[in-house]
Amino acid sequence: MTRYWIAVASAEHARRGREGFMQVNHGKKAPLQRIRAGDGVTYYSPAETIGGKDRLQSFTTIGRVRDEALYQGVMGGDFTPWRRNVDYAEANDAPIAPLLERLEFTRGKANWGYQMRFGLFEISESDFRTIATAMGAEV
Repeated sequence: MTRYWIAVASAEHARRGREGFMQVNHGKKAPLQRIRAGDGVTYYSPAETIGGKDRLQSFTTIGRVRDEALYQGVMGGDFTPWRRNVDYAEANDAPIAPLLERLEFTRGKANWGYQMRFGLFEISESDFRTIATAMGAEV
């Protein structure tokens, strides 16, 4: 069964993944173990840079998990974050504000951003499709 996910990272970090990978929660393994080949994933970026005050609040990348590979990437030093391979679609950034009342996970919720703090959470196929359309992406 295909599942759909929102991962949270700065736009700068999400766009680095366009090379063909995803990582979440500062490279932790456990969240990525929930994801399977064929699952859809989109990144929500609250800011352009990590810890930045440059609010972006947009979906920045979207794609499909390529395979079941779960591996550690090499970032330099002792940092070897866990990753999954993703085929990203050509897409434009899509601000979340115009979608708030259209997405099931945000509709009618004053504190819609609360679940973003977990770094990775599941959404409906309908929400994934709405986001893909807003991004001009075919996934």
